[in-house]
Amino acid sequence: MGYRPNFEKGGGILPAIVQDYQTGKVLMLGYVNAEAFQKTLETGLVHFYSRSRNKLWLKGETSRQYLYLREVYVDCDEDAILFKVEPVGAVCHEGYKTCFYRRLEGDSLVIVEERLVSPEELYGKKA
Repeated sequence: MGYRPNFEKGGGILPAIVQDYQTGKVLMLGYVNAEAFQKTLETGLVHFYSRSRNKLWLKGETSRQYLYLREVYVDCDEDAILFKVEPVGAVCHEGYKTCFYRRLEGDSLVIVEERLVSPEELYGKKA
């Protein structure tokens, strides 16, 4: 096993920012444990650790909207990860290219991105 960030600092789980390799657009934030980090490096597909389900998951395993790993960065404290990826389709489970598709304007969230696909088309059910 090669390099590993300091997972102990985060109680075994670290935040991972996902950024489009070509555009620089932030696509999502997820969490990884050592196993998800290792699987990501081994397969070239981004894996996460679900805190709510308490299990490892491959982004795209249901939707087929995979994140192909291009580069990995680790912050100065070695407790946050940046995955630069080549995304396939919608990254957000709501069908948007990014999970950050809403901007705060005053007291309201305003949708500022175009939906690429409905959640029903991605998952066969409402998200």
